[in-house]
Amino acid sequence: MAPPVVLEVENLGVAYGKVEALHHVSLKVCAGEIVTVIGPNGAGKTTLLSSIMGLLPRTSGTISFLGSRQSEIDVERMVAMGMTLVPEKRELFGDMSVEDNLMLGAFMRRRLGHRDQQQTMAEVYRIFPRLKERHNQHAGTLSGGERQMLAVGRALMAKPKLLMLDEPSLGLAPLIVREIFHVLGHLRKTGVAILLVEQNARAALQVADFGYVLETGEVALSGASDELEGNPMVVESYLGLGGKH
Repeated sequence: MAPPVVLEVENLGVAYGKVEALHHVSLKVCAGEIVTVIGPNGAGKTTLLSSIMGLLPRTSGTISFLGSRQSEIDVERMVAMGMTLVPEKRELFGDMSVEDNLMLGAFMRRRLGHRDQQQTMAEVYRIFPRLKERHNQHAGTLSGGERQMLAVGRALMAKPKLLMLDEPSLGLAPLIVREIFHVLGHLRKTGVAILLVEQNARAALQVADFGYVLETGEVALSGASDELEGNPMVVESYLGLGGKH
């Protein structure tokens, strides 16, 4: 039996004033699946995530989450339903401890009456042992890789049905990138749906099940990730002849 569709975007359009940033973008993410969106800077990748989350209004198209069409997307309601976004800038509270940052990720669940925060935190510490080692440390003193781990960990505290990540590999050493992507592979096995926006096309396609290539606000190509890895256009534009992005 096919896994349930967690997110379905159909013919999405987003504009900044009169400038159209996204045009007729459609994509789908199922439970336990990693879907990646790759493309150059300025293609509209961050705009796509922001619009799905409700941070930017859409000018056309529909967004369905957990089988329910979202006519008016409100960020708070989407978080309560199980959608989380790890933004490119991570947006941590630098003068708060690692543990306090994690607890903030569980704020909405606690507000809804759930009292499983300590259990969820133990799970996050199992995934990211380094966060446990630094649980009393201020987030602002962490390395870039540790900050990314904390940003992902904070999102996991909300027990998401859909985890969206904007450029999680940005500015990180290759070893840390592998670690982060290994964690995404582990999360997929738990049934979480993952929508991954990346400029590091090679790393993204290696971990993903399905991919979309976004160029100037439109989907230029889509397909199974191994098919895209072998597509001459993708190889030339994003993977490079020498195997480097």
